Amino acid sequence: QAQLVESGGGLVQAVGSLRLSCAASGRTFSSYALGWFRQAPGKEREFVAAISWSGSSKNYADSVKGRFTISRDNAKNTLYPQMNSPKPEDTAVYYCTGTQKSSYISGNLRQYDYWGQGTQVTVSS
Repeated sequence: QAQLVESGGGLVQAVGSLRLSCAASGRTFSSYALGWFRQAPGKEREFVAAISWSGSSKNYADSVKGRFTISRDNAKNTLYPQMNSPKPEDTAVYYCTGTQKSSYISGNLRQYDYWGQGTQVTVSS
C-alpha cells in the first residue's frame, strides 16, 4: 500500500527557514510527480509547489515563489521542500502528494492520487 509521510513541521521563526521532508513507502515513487499543498484554518487546500519525476521541471505558487525550493532524491524516495524567510501567513498544515502522471506539475489537487497525513507548520513573527 502506498504511503507518504511528512516530517519536519512545527514552530518556526519568521527570520529562519523551514525544511520539511516527505518519505514515500510501499511503492516506488521515482516515476511519480510529487508536490506540496497546504491548508490554513478556514481555508481551502491550496497548491504550493510540484516537481516532475526527474526533477527537471518545477512549479511554484506565486505566494511562495522565490522563498520555496522543492527537490527530490529518487534513490531515497524522498521529497524535500525548503522555505526561506517564512511568513506568518505561511502557517498551515502542509501535505505531501503524488501523481502517476510523471510530468504533471500543475496545481489541480484532483489530479493527485496519493496524500500524506499532513504536518502542522506555525510561523511566528
